[in-house]
Amino acid sequence: MDDNELYPIGDVARRTGLSVSAIRYYSDAGVIAPTGVTEAGYRLYDVRAIARLELIRTLRDLDATLDDIRQMIDGETSLHDLLATHLELVERQERDLRARRAVLRTLVKQGGTAAQVTLMHKLVSMPDEERERLVDDFWNEVGEDLDVPPGFVERLRTMRPSLPEDPTAAQLEAWIELADLLRGEEFRGAVRSYLRDTYGTFPGRRMAAAPVWDFIHEEGAKVGEEIVEAYRSGLPAASPRAQELVVRMANASAEAVGGQATAESRERLATAFLLVEEIQREDSHEEARYDATHGRYLSLVAVINGTPPAGDEEGPELFAWIAAALRASAR
Repeated sequence: MDDNELYPIGDVARRTGLSVSAIRYYSDAGVIAPTGVTEAGYRLYDVRAIARLELIRTLRDLDATLDDIRQMIDGETSLHDLLATHLELVERQERDLRARRAVLRTLVKQGGTAAQVTLMHKLVSMPDEERERLVDDFWNEVGEDLDVPPGFVERLRTMRPSLPEDPTAAQLEAWIELADLLRGEEFRGAVRSYLRDTYGTFPGRRMAAAPVWDFIHEEGAKVGEEIVEAYRSGLPAASPRAQELVVRMANASAEAVGGQATAESRERLATAFLLVEEIQREDSHEEARYDATHGRYLSLVAVINGTPPAGDEEGPELFAWIAAALRASAR
């Protein structure tokens, strides 16, 4: 293509993919002027005008307005600034569409009503401050005069949802479900009842005490990961490595409550693990109750925060393995 050659509007239309009427429209609107005109009044364009028309088509495809394009061509706005502005617009539209998708998917699953449409749109567009207030109201009601160890509800309260600035559809759907649950009296009552029954009496009450709870979720969690890894590897419970791990766990557990582990205490701990194994094998009701109450809260919070918890795939077999390793270490 010759830089100095002038091309009729039909050729320009074929080169740019614009219609002849669109090129005339941009010319009449003052966005791009023809380079020349024939004696018969036909418009002519050089390669620079064709390049600008191709850019105009691209920008229009990105929903840039004629005023935006005119300002850029006139030098009032740089191409970079124009593109940055429209990138921000497209990203905002993408977030809005993602939110709508989450609402629609939830409504389709639930067979939603008109009232639910309004509610779910409100939940998705809820400001951060209102989300925080909803979570605080939930824990305030759940924890009011709850007969559990001091500070326990406050520790549970720290595990809360934090919806990111640019959430995925899955995070939005999880937030919709959680927010709907948090607002419901039935869910609040069910969580309160579960926590009272589980952590208001022995042995849960002892587990909920600050030293033991901190051990379970800090030092105990570290050695627990090693124990799970050893179990998954097929290591025999009576092996020296398995005994070393459970002894470390027993020692750290005893230190957390100001005691010292002995062979007798490891035997008692083994009995406790076997009791937990038996409960897990025979009492599916409590597991289902957890999954429907506090467990559901925690799983949704994990999805919203982008940190889904690892599933407990081992089940009661792991507790039996730990008990066997503890008894081997106590001999």
